[in-house]
Amino acid sequence: MFTALRARLSQARFDAQEASGALGDLGTFLPLLLGMAVQNGLDLGVALFFAGALNLLTGLVFALPMAVQPMKAIAAVALTQGLTVPQILAAGMLVSAIVTVLGLLGWVDRLARWIPDSVVRGLQLGLGFSLALKGLELAAAPGLDRWLLALPAALLGWWLLAGRRLPVALLLFGAGLLVTVLRHPESLQGLRLGLHLPHGVPIPAADWMTAFTKAALPQVPLTLLNSVVAVCALARDLKPEAAPSEKKVALSVGMMNLLTGWFGGMPMCHGAGGLAGQWAFGARTQGSILLLGAAKVLLALLFGSTLMALAAAFPKALLGVMLLFSGLGLAETSRKATNVPVMLLTAAGCIALGYLPGVLIGLAATFLGRKEA
Repeated sequence: MFTALRARLSQARFDAQEASGALGDLGTFLPLLLGMAVQNGLDLGVALFFAGALNLLTGLVFALPMAVQPMKAIAAVALTQGLTVPQILAAGMLVSAIVTVLGLLGWVDRLARWIPDSVVRGLQLGLGFSLALKGLELAAAPGLDRWLLALPAALLGWWLLAGRRLPVALLLFGAGLLVTVLRHPESLQGLRLGLHLPHGVPIPAADWMTAFTKAALPQVPLTLLNSVVAVCALARDLKPEAAPSEKKVALSVGMMNLLTGWFGGMPMCHGAGGLAGQWAFGARTQGSILLLGAAKVLLALLFGSTLMALAAAFPKALLGVMLLFSGLGLAETSRKATNVPVMLLTAAGCIALGYLPGVLIGLAATFLGRKEA
């Protein structure tokens, strides 16, 4: 084991290109992390610490820039339906438990093939639309900020995205921090240097069922397809000599939240979009992931939960714009649907009735369509 670990680490690079690649997935990570910290009360320091720790572990296990990103379905449900922190953590652990069992049994590929692609795309469209609406709600709240901050930020973000020039979320996050410090200098005074360690988070029994029905079940198909199957397929395209097996990735996703959820870690997984983003920004080895993880852990250990003072003062108008772009990015993946009517029906069901009923409607429509054919 140690010989294999040394061999993997010997391939890692720690140069400017890898550092640039480390920024490639922050467009997903930052809006959802900050959103759940501000809207749901997730401890920003603890979530940042475990996100970084999982980056470091991922960099030790995989010999390519394997992304570690939030579970999008859980995050979208949390932000739009107001889940509590214990419910968010329970949902992540339940998904990981399911994926772990499927990985150990070797059923990941089989189940992923059974779930219609158009149903998953419809779920992504519904989640993205709901998240974008939440972002618009925050960005368009009464007050001058919607004109002074939200509108210019949205126009700038749209221009940057159209030209694929710079990481939009990172720039908006930086602008938001600057506005926060200028408006609320006392938020900086709330930061406290010192060793800040995570702590246990009790999860009431009733929260497990709520988490399972509202957030875990919609997340499972996304995790199987995007975090396992699609990741492995993309890895084989980008770096075939380092491409992992579906079982290895499934067990990695499974272990993540089972280890960190009890202590406040935000539900995390791997993702094809994150891997593609980091590769596009220059990452070619796990060095980018190790650099990113080290930076997150160091920041969390130095300031810990006192970072919540900054999160609480962060302009909600800019947070809304970040969530808007994050939701649109998630919804955009639905363009790859092979059966557009089923995709639209699934998305409509998710938006009108809830994510689980929407998925069931999509499955029923697919089954009826095949039967008629």
